[in-house]
Amino acid sequence: MFNAILLQKKDDGTTDARLTQLDDAQLPAEGDVTVRIDYSTLNFKDGLAITGKSPVVRKWPMVPGIDGAGTVTASTHPDWKAGDAFILNGWGVGEGHMGCLAQQARLKGDWLIPLPAGMSARTAMAIGTAGYTAMLCAMALREQGVAPNSGDVLVTGASGGVGSVAIAILSGWGYRVVASTGKTAEAEYLKALGAADIIDRAELSTPGKPLQKERWAGVVDSVGSHTLVNALAQTRYGGTVAACGLAQGMDMPASVAPFILRGVRLIGVDSVMAPKAKRLAAWQNLATDLDPVKLDKITQEIPLAEALVKARDILEGKVRGRLVVNVNA
Repeated sequence: MFNAILLQKKDDGTTDARLTQLDDAQLPAEGDVTVRIDYSTLNFKDGLAITGKSPVVRKWPMVPGIDGAGTVTASTHPDWKAGDAFILNGWGVGEGHMGCLAQQARLKGDWLIPLPAGMSARTAMAIGTAGYTAMLCAMALREQGVAPNSGDVLVTGASGGVGSVAIAILSGWGYRVVASTGKTAEAEYLKALGAADIIDRAELSTPGKPLQKERWAGVVDSVGSHTLVNALAQTRYGGTVAACGLAQGMDMPASVAPFILRGVRLIGVDSVMAPKAKRLAAWQNLATDLDPVKLDKITQEIPLAEALVKARDILEGKVRGRLVVNVNA
C-alpha cells in the first residue's frame, strides 16, 4: 500500500479529492517503468485538477501531479533499470495518466529524463515544470537574438513559479529584468531574485492601444489575455515575447500591429510535449545556471496532505514561488 491523492468524479460532476491509500494493482497497466516518488510539486494545472475548477482531468479516477522525481524500482524499458534516478514533467500525466502526487507511479520510460549529476530529487522538484518552462522561455529569447545588451526584459506573473524562476535565470545571465506583479509587498522578494525594477500588473492587465511606447527587448509571459497583448504592444522593434501561460485568461484580444509594424516575434512555449532533446538541454542549463541560493528563496516544502489545501491557494494567487511536495511526509 502507498499514500496518494486520488480524484474521483461525483454524480453531480464535481471533484472529490482526498488523501488515501492505493495498492500496486491500482497503478495503470500502461507504462513500462515503475517508480518510487521522493518529491513532487504543486503547479497551477494540479490546482485546477484537484479543485475541479477546470476540466483538465480526462480519465477517472485520477492521481494528480504533473511532476515527479525519484528512483526507478522496476523497468522493461531499455533505457531504464532499477536504481536509476529520474525526472518527469508533463506528457499528460495527472490528466490522462495517473500522476506523481503519490509515493509510487507507473510511467512510460520515454517520458523520463535522467536526474542531472549533482542535483537532488528535491531540487529538481523545487524547479519542477514551472522552472523548466521558465528555462524554455529564457532559451527561446536567447535563441531569437535577445541579448543582455538588447534592453530590458519583462517577466509577468513575477511572483508565481514560472515568473520567479525566470527572473532568477535571466538576471543570472546578465539581463536587466523588470518584474510585473499584483503583489507590491513582494518587491523585496523579487529584487532578491534579481529583478532590477517592479511594475504593478495593473499597467498591463486592462485593454490598451494596439501600439504603445517601446519598452521591452523581450518578454516572458505566463499570464495571457490583456497582459500578453499589452506586452506585445510595448515590445521594441524586432523584440521577442515568449508566451507560456494563461493565468489571466486564454483570450488574446490583440492587433496585428506589433507584428507587421515592429517585427515583433511571439513564440509559444510548450513544456508538456516538448521533445527529449529540448528537455535535456533545459535541465542541463538549470543544473548549471540557476543559483541555488535564489532557488531556496523561491521554494516552500509541504507534506502530501497539505497539497489539498494549497491547490485552492495556488489558483487564488496566494502562493509565492514554488511548492515542493514531500510525498513521504
